[in-house]
Amino acid sequence: MPKKVWLLVIGMFINVMGNSFLWPLNTIYMHDYLGKSLSVAGLVLMANAGAGVVGNLLGGYLFDRIGGFKSIIGGIIISIIGLIGLVFWHDWPHYVWFLTLLGFSGGIVFPSMYAMVGTLWPEGGRKAFNSLYLAQNLGVAFGPALAGVVASVSIDYIFPANLFFYVVFFFIAIFGYRKLEIAPDRHTSVLKAQKKIRHKAPFHALLIISGGYLIMWLVYSQWMSTISTHALSLGITLKQYSLLWTINGLLIVIGQPLIKPIITRLENNIKTQMLIGLIIFSVSYIVVGFASSFTMFIVSMVILTFGEIFVWPAVPTIASQLAPKGREGFYQGIVNSFATTGRMFGPFFGGVLADQYGMQIMIFILTAFMIIPIITSYLYDRPLKKAGYEPEDH
Repeated sequence: MPKKVWLLVIGMFINVMGNSFLWPLNTIYMHDYLGKSLSVAGLVLMANAGAGVVGNLLGGYLFDRIGGFKSIIGGIIISIIGLIGLVFWHDWPHYVWFLTLLGFSGGIVFPSMYAMVGTLWPEGGRKAFNSLYLAQNLGVAFGPALAGVVASVSIDYIFPANLFFYVVFFFIAIFGYRKLEIAPDRHTSVLKAQKKIRHKAPFHALLIISGGYLIMWLVYSQWMSTISTHALSLGITLKQYSLLWTINGLLIVIGQPLIKPIITRLENNIKTQMLIGLIIFSVSYIVVGFASSFTMFIVSMVILTFGEIFVWPAVPTIASQLAPKGREGFYQGIVNSFATTGRMFGPFFGGVLADQYGMQIMIFILTAFMIIPIITSYLYDRPLKKAGYEPEDH
């Protein structure tokens, strides 16, 4: 891997490690320290994710216009301003304002990082993007663990700790990314895709699989919202809950060799990969619905992680297979938009159900929702079969 790509990988690791100081603890902080209901906490996280959607679109647009360096620096500076605000004002309603600002600024940074790695190492192909995906998961492995240690001393300390990592990321970017040669015209964003959709069948197939993807993220987002407060209500500590995300991040890395024989065997059958992953995914929620100890939460997280190892890489792969030549960025943008929508509405939807019916009923209702992505994964290629061609034909 080229040295210039390593700079992006290290930056992504620091960025995500800083990010993950906050996101596992947001609902816990609002519910247990600010005294807000799970429904209200869900609305705040919805605002954070909604701002992230706007930031993503702006980040792609800025990359096209001014290049990766300036757009990343701009996003980092806005994040630092938001975190300085949280260091001094993390009560209500200031927490809402600054968390929304952080969603927006984080949205600017991520698409530019991915666009940069693709233009810096085009011959790397999938390896280039996998390197950032790996960096993200290592950040998730270490960030929550450190956050749990810091929060066990005082939860107020997580804000200056998060700020520290963003300042480090700023210096990596300002000195490491300035001289990187980027070709903005090679990046295709949703905003740039203005061609009329001529081949309806692959686009309809994309919408079907993306609809299921939205439900997956709506259910998955409960781990960052309602399930976190549920765990604490059962006597699990902040440190232990943060450790669950460390297990998740490390398992995603070390679990790859374990599932490689299955993935190799099913290399040309992405649909079966999806269905296996979704069934495993669903089982994890049945387990967490009955969990009453930290050990059971660990078991559920391990099962969930193996499910997501199958599912998360499969959906962008399907989008890539479906995309007509020259529309790859547009199709990936559609998939990401559906995922972000699921993350946006998930915490609020789960919070309302938990407040009205209790945590266990909420978990079982959302587990039943997993039937939808199982159906969409099984049926998404029907429009292609009706049209009489395979994905690679268009």
